[in-house]
Amino acid sequence: MTVQIEGTIAFVGSGAMAEAIIRSLVHQEVVDPQQIVASDPRQSRRDYMTESYGVRTSNSNLEAIKEAGIVVLCVKPQVLAKVLNELSGLLAPDVLVISIVAGARISLLRNGLSHTRIVRSMPNTPAQVGKGMTVWTATPAVTDQNKRDAQTILGVMGDAIYVEEEHYLDMATGLSGSGPGFVFLFIEALIDAGVQIGFSRSVAERMVLQTIEGSVAIMRQTGSHPADLRNRVTSPGGTTAAGIHEMEKRGFRAAVSEAIIAAYLRSKELGDMSERDMGR
Repeated sequence: MTVQIEGTIAFVGSGAMAEAIIRSLVHQEVVDPQQIVASDPRQSRRDYMTESYGVRTSNSNLEAIKEAGIVVLCVKPQVLAKVLNELSGLLAPDVLVISIVAGARISLLRNGLSHTRIVRSMPNTPAQVGKGMTVWTATPAVTDQNKRDAQTILGVMGDAIYVEEEHYLDMATGLSGSGPGFVFLFIEALIDAGVQIGFSRSVAERMVLQTIEGSVAIMRQTGSHPADLRNRVTSPGGTTAAGIHEMEKRGFRAAVSEAIIAAYLRSKELGDMSERDMGR
């Protein structure tokens, strides 16, 4: 086993997203399981994490972070204020804090923790199956080695992209964060249409999922522009042309664009609300 990150990694919170990261870190042998300590108030959850992944656990956030060189904040937004108050001023200056808390801006984390070495990230739900998309940024206090460690930890969930400025994370929330919801809605609509024209639901679902998976694979493997790939299956006067005409006529492209913009603006709004709630 080749350990890629040295020292203890503390996970404050051990819910679904924390488990996704821990599972991948352990299974990909990025760290030894005993390098990880995860906090959770529930004994059953702590037992599950130890039995499943061999990591250490604690019912105390303070105990979990005591020896950590990296602290990963994985709590729900509604309990973040309590956790920040609990940990405020207790982290050594060289500890790297990685937050996956939705909507929690760096200014809120920095002020709440009285700490400057912070990475803020925005993963999405496919991270739970190792196919996630995470966008992240860092404060000036984060060193090059910290950035390499952050990229490694966030990258085990799928793909991870570093951006220089924090405002890109609100954009990422609208595109890749909310994106799975939009994709699932499209999948649902395709399946329903298949049922409407006569397929059983199970057959329609199988056809749709394979069609989408295959379409993504072609684009990845060829590197072609989606318009070029679309044109390859759109014969003049053919079935695809007729279907695309209906989609465009009904504003499909504009609806998708407006959905992404609405999600982006809502992300900014929620960030403002979080800071107001914390008294910033």
